[in-house]
Amino acid sequence: MFFKSFFDEELAQMSYMTGCQRTGEAMVIDPARDINPYLETAEKEGFTITKVTETHIHADFLSGARELAQHTGAVLYLSNEGDNDWKYEYLNELNHVLLNGGDQFYVGNIKFDILHTPGHTPESISFVLTDEGGGSKVPMGIFTGDFVFVGDVGRPDLLEKAAGSEGTSRQGARQMFQSLEAFKDLPDYLQVWPGHGAGSACGKSLGAVPASTVGYEKANNWALQHTDIDEFTDELIDGQPEPPKYFGMMKKLNKEGPSLNKGRDVQKLTVDQLEDYRGNDAVIIDTRDKWTFAAGHLPGTINIPYNRSFSNWAGWLVDYDQSIVLIGEESRLGEMKKSLEAIGLDEVTAYVAQSDLSQIGGLETYTSITPEELENHYKQDDRYVVIDVRNPGEWEAGHMDHAHHFMLGHLKESLDEIPNDRTPIVHCQSGVRSAIAVSLLQANGFKDTINLKGGYAAWEQQWDKS
Repeated sequence: MFFKSFFDEELAQMSYMTGCQRTGEAMVIDPARDINPYLETAEKEGFTITKVTETHIHADFLSGARELAQHTGAVLYLSNEGDNDWKYEYLNELNHVLLNGGDQFYVGNIKFDILHTPGHTPESISFVLTDEGGGSKVPMGIFTGDFVFVGDVGRPDLLEKAAGSEGTSRQGARQMFQSLEAFKDLPDYLQVWPGHGAGSACGKSLGAVPASTVGYEKANNWALQHTDIDEFTDELIDGQPEPPKYFGMMKKLNKEGPSLNKGRDVQKLTVDQLEDYRGNDAVIIDTRDKWTFAAGHLPGTINIPYNRSFSNWAGWLVDYDQSIVLIGEESRLGEMKKSLEAIGLDEVTAYVAQSDLSQIGGLETYTSITPEELENHYKQDDRYVVIDVRNPGEWEAGHMDHAHHFMLGHLKESLDEIPNDRTPIVHCQSGVRSAIAVSLLQANGFKDTINLKGGYAAWEQQWDKS
């Protein structure tokens, strides 16, 4: 049997390929939008991808299942569980098989048994793998998707918070409890192959280790220690992180069928040509690091550095009907474009090489101050206002007196609530998110906005005011 995992660091997303070496058939589970790694692996290992499957309709990334099935001619194996609100809508154009709990199918000599594991979503299914071709009569592992993670379980509130299905959080949590009761009956030796690792917003405490076992999770996963459904429901729902704004769009697009029209040409612009793209129908994203951006940037641009958080913050701050212009390293344009396409932001139309910025004048800058400067000067002056852009849980755990709270992901919709006669001093926990916030505020007219170095953590350490 062949087995390979694929990990997207930006989205903390896992996908898998399993193959029967005797028959040359392979299946991809929960493919990401970029299908090239699966095609390259199949060619290298001598496999034909004959099946493509998903554990559920994803909310945190745009699935590559539709494109991979169309490209290879593979059959789609997708969930038929859940209510009519969450059924796939694009299947008539492709060969497909709908799966329910208790079903079974083969990839060559590898057997897959289907478990219906609702909780994260109503249609969630898991795949139990048995390598019969290798002579085994017992299962090897289970692909759990967003059902069971290492150290955590899938959150039940996304349908309500991101997709607008009111009242589904508690129902999902109670379904999760029942699914976990069935999970406890699986053999302890069974390997657990989850859909996400640490950094994903699909749970609140995912472990960084990429795989586990049923027995290990039964012994250590907090969710599997509960015996009371009401206590479990309360703890599962409490403290879940704010779901990124784009999650609702991902659910919609993955249900309807992700677009196959990505990969368009991107026009290279001079700085002067960039003026034609300014306005509400376009967003200009400067992908340089925050210090370089602070030292000089084009007015009206938003700074989202190209790092592991790039996709996440682009999903929060860019509207899906906007065209996108990038400023950054020309050699990394393809990578940045793929990162945006991973969450369905396909409208990258143009770019400016960051080296071109050094040839012009009139660039904006912004100032950063220390916690000591904040306390000894700026907070005593009523011309300034402190803006905290951390998550609600961070704010509730402790915040500065008289600060105003606008979580970064919602800052664009909250601009009218910021006093326009006072200069904002922005902070997050460490200084990373606040740098993005400063750029957003500057782009929307708050030109003198100031960033707090080191964020709330540095302020708290120096002034001990938690």
